[in-house]
Amino acid sequence: MREKKYYSLYKSVKDDIISGKYAPNSKLPSKRVMADRWGCSIVTVENAYGMLYEEGYIDCKERSGYIVKSVQGIAPSDKSGKVLDLLPCEKVTNEQPFEYSSWAKTVRKVVSERGRSLFIKSPVEGISFLRNAIAQYLLRYRDIFTQPKNIIIGSGAEQLYENAVKILGRERVFGIENPCYKGIKAVYQGEGVKTVDLDMGKDGILSSQLKKDFSVLHVTPFNSYPSGITATAGKRFEYLAWANQKPDRYIIEDDFASEFFMPGHPIDSLFSTDGGKKVVYINTFSKSLSPSMRIGYMILPDNLLDQYYEKLGGFSCSVPVLDQYVLAEFISSGSFERHLNKTRRKLNK
Repeated sequence: MREKKYYSLYKSVKDDIISGKYAPNSKLPSKRVMADRWGCSIVTVENAYGMLYEEGYIDCKERSGYIVKSVQGIAPSDKSGKVLDLLPCEKVTNEQPFEYSSWAKTVRKVVSERGRSLFIKSPVEGISFLRNAIAQYLLRYRDIFTQPKNIIIGSGAEQLYENAVKILGRERVFGIENPCYKGIKAVYQGEGVKTVDLDMGKDGILSSQLKKDFSVLHVTPFNSYPSGITATAGKRFEYLAWANQKPDRYIIEDDFASEFFMPGHPIDSLFSTDGGKKVVYINTFSKSLSPSMRIGYMILPDNLLDQYYEKLGGFSCSVPVLDQYVLAEFISSGSFERHLNKTRRKLNK
């Protein structure tokens, strides 16, 4: 696309000002002189000078013309002869089964029916439609009971880990499984939190490790990564007993991949066993739908809701409203559970 004449003139004069060709407090050529020099109209020069004025490169004084202002900078680099080195496009694989046609149908339905709702700013905790849909899904599919008001929407596990730190406090010590997903420790330490490694046994964290000095326990009871260990019922009760020993102790239950439980009834979550008192539940749709699906949620106990709104209530929800509505519709229509069931059958063959 050919560059506009006034824009070419603007860039040329700007480069001359930055490089020092036009010294501070010197006068620019008059509009008529510049128009003759460039072979353009006076209006073109006015537009170029107007841009320079708006950006603070020149000043306009009555009867004095256009005066160059003092600009600290470096001479612009020469872009002539340079070509963009475009990056190769990402490859598409078939590793992640996904209901593309169903998802596309859901997107069209939401755009058609929701209209102006898609341009309204999301509440910090996420839109009610999605929070309601998640609460109903959890009760149906996972036997987890929670009120929608306790569900907070976020853009992925890492952001939800950060939110947990802000809610519970950076002065706390966080105990984490060893080994664990490296992003967990990276986020906590990036937030300035001290972490303690808790060595794993065959059925979960070793009992002796729970005696270390920490007040927040981050666990992945189902299929912990990378060990693949699933905590036994006895070990899960041990975690809850640890939390109930002191009033300031909390558990962060990272339920990643829990939708893909073995045939039969899903394993009870710490959150549902505890009754939503000492457990912060975190899950995302990265495993169940796609790694590109940067939507997750946390469930907060009632006694942490006030702290959430006090410390994070002034921020904006990081998940676009359209994505929230589409996911909510995908869940409410039953498409999400059909996708999960189909995927589980493939994995369990």
